[in-house]
Amino acid sequence: MSAARTLAIARRIAIQIMRDHRTLALMLVMPVVVMTLVGLSFYEQKAVLDFAAPALVGVIVMFLVFILTGVSFLRERTQGTLERLLATPVGRWDVLLGYLVGFLVFAAVQSLLVVLSLVLVLQISYQGALWHIFLLVLVLATTSLNMGIFFSTFARNEFQVMQFIPLVIVPQVFLGGVLVPVEQMPGYLEAVSRVLPLTYAIQGLRDIMVRGQGLEGIAMELGILAGFAILMMVLAAATVRRSP
Repeated sequence: MSAARTLAIARRIAIQIMRDHRTLALMLVMPVVVMTLVGLSFYEQKAVLDFAAPALVGVIVMFLVFILTGVSFLRERTQGTLERLLATPVGRWDVLLGYLVGFLVFAAVQSLLVVLSLVLVLQISYQGALWHIFLLVLVLATTSLNMGIFFSTFARNEFQVMQFIPLVIVPQVFLGGVLVPVEQMPGYLEAVSRVLPLTYAIQGLRDIMVRGQGLEGIAMELGILAGFAILMMVLAAATVRRSP
């Protein structure tokens, strides 16, 4: 692997997204719009919103980053850019890490917008440090980004990327503790929830925002999410040569 090659690929990805004004506008506007709509929906239920906020942040970040990455990486494949890179002496891990860094810049911006909207627009009450919240959300975004890269290798068009949402995102919404606490689920569903990254993201966010814990209190959740991110990257490396 070469850091120079990785950064060169990341720079190209960043420039390409910056030139796509429609995608860039959606990426910057969508988090604020979604969080504003959430705030209006719970306008007279502040206590409910304060409790639901950690789960909402996790779901919104995972969804937005998954879509951004999945569609963007698919375009790289369908336009032949990825195939041309893989045909050069550039290593597969250089390519994947370059895409990861390039997309992560924009995923971080989306995550920051969600967190700031949470505080400035929704004005929720939270206990922990704001940068702890952002750190956990950023690790979740990295996990979702790698999931988007991995699953997009199986898609032939943007519609097929969207079809992965019911398979990848929706089960995590129902089983990740968004609607019902994981501990109150039947044993077999609780077992499934324990292998879903969103479960640990929501648990960690609640520990920070509701219980006021610091990084030492969410070390396990951070570690598990990082493990998921590495696993998805390894799986993507194994499938990235698939052609549309």
